[in-house]
Amino acid sequence: MVRILNIYTISAFVALAGVIYGFDVSSMSGVIGTSEYKSYFGNPLGTRQGAITGAIAAGSFVGALSSSFLGDWLSRKVAIQVGTVLWCIGAGVQASSNSVGMLIAGRIISGLCIGVTSSLVPIYQSEIAPRKIRGRVVSLLHFAISWGILIQYLIEYGCSFLNSQAVFRLPWAIQAVPAIFLFIGLFFLPRSPRWLASKDKWDEVLRVLAYLRTPNSDINDPLVLAEYKEIEEQIRLERESDANSYRELFRKKMRRRLFLGMAVQGLSQLTGINVVLYFIVYILQSAGTSNTLLVSSILYIIFIVATIPTILWTDKWGRRTSLLVGSIVIAFWMFVMGGVLGRFGQPTQAKDLPYTWVIIGNLPATRAVQASAYLASAAFAMSWGPIEWVYPPEIIPMRIRTKAVSFSTATNWATSFTVSLVMPLLYRVIAWRLFMIYGAINVASSFFVLFFIPETKQRTLEEMDEIFEHGEPIWRSFRGIHYTARIDQLAREIEQGKGIHRIVHVELRDDIERNGHNGFGSVSSES
Repeated sequence: MVRILNIYTISAFVALAGVIYGFDVSSMSGVIGTSEYKSYFGNPLGTRQGAITGAIAAGSFVGALSSSFLGDWLSRKVAIQVGTVLWCIGAGVQASSNSVGMLIAGRIISGLCIGVTSSLVPIYQSEIAPRKIRGRVVSLLHFAISWGILIQYLIEYGCSFLNSQAVFRLPWAIQAVPAIFLFIGLFFLPRSPRWLASKDKWDEVLRVLAYLRTPNSDINDPLVLAEYKEIEEQIRLERESDANSYRELFRKKMRRRLFLGMAVQGLSQLTGINVVLYFIVYILQSAGTSNTLLVSSILYIIFIVATIPTILWTDKWGRRTSLLVGSIVIAFWMFVMGGVLGRFGQPTQAKDLPYTWVIIGNLPATRAVQASAYLASAAFAMSWGPIEWVYPPEIIPMRIRTKAVSFSTATNWATSFTVSLVMPLLYRVIAWRLFMIYGAINVASSFFVLFFIPETKQRTLEEMDEIFEHGEPIWRSFRGIHYTARIDQLAREIEQGKGIHRIVHVELRDDIERNGHNGFGSVSSES
């Protein structure tokens, strides 16, 4: 039977969780400037609007921390389904909210989903992907986030022409649609082979690997057997060390990896992209832009297009190069944005606006701010945006992967919550200087990447111990080093009949031969 799905289609489908995340990002940006929203919720400004926007990040922080337990207990797949249910509940509460407090409660519930799925989807994708395309596969999550941002924003733009509360209630209700599709579709996808191995379901491990790696689900394929053997060996070593608790995260060998994962996630939220994506309407209004809703949509389109090169070539460029170049380019455009606003803007006398600094009657300066926002978001989409999801799950061993990634993602959401809470207030108080601060942070991030982030492209998940414990100096990681991956060498030995015998259980082979080579029905039998 011809295989219907493959790594790309599976990873693209679970990336619907990214569409949900994207809906969250623009769930406020398209409505905060409408008169209906301001009138119904009392024109929230400063920390009040910051609390509304940041509520979803607060829920995401809790969800990220709980993802470790759920992902190891229920499996990555089922835990993601639990998250989609929470999202639908949160969307319903937001759409029916009759006060700021109820709106915040709904966004916190939705945030629980974002925390769980943003932690577990990259893990699931990285655990089913071959090493050569792992970066590309996990980058699909960021691509989906970009589409979610644009789709929700366009929905909000269309609803802005309505003269009723549907301006904000309808977009918030529609948020549940991708979650429903994701919940149903996950029943038909395989579980992570590495999670199955941790539960000693070895027959199913082999079936899933064969299904994912070969067109005819050949369990005797040398690469399938080599990967199976490598996973088996890794699980054995982990159990011999008897180290799978939270305490191991803070031991000498793991502290560095945990810190790097948390740093990448945290710094990604300090690039300034939250200001641009969440509050682009405020920025454009202070820059003197008219029709901000339509002009903002261009930013989200650019955000999507800029993600495509990273999806195609991140496994060639590498993680370090992407992060370093991204930091420098984002810093440049943040400095330009702040400099133009500071040079050509002036204080505004109005007290009920979300900004206190405005450019008046200077079209070139207005266009310069717009272009800087566009190009800063493009630089993020080509660098920190995808890599923040790729890097943390791939550097952590299987035994503590969900625990470490939950800490990394929680750092992301804690930082995001803080930024979302204080940014509206800061933008009113320090205005254009906020962009200069973000520019300086990006410069500092570039030095951090240069001296502390090792390259991980083209390595299997099981080879990360070698990189961090016996790897080359960080500064040499930019060199084009050619090597033979351990799994390729192992596959050749199996093919030549050296070193390792065939590891297929007789009863498993006979079962697959009787029922055909797909075996997907048994693989996807999880409920």
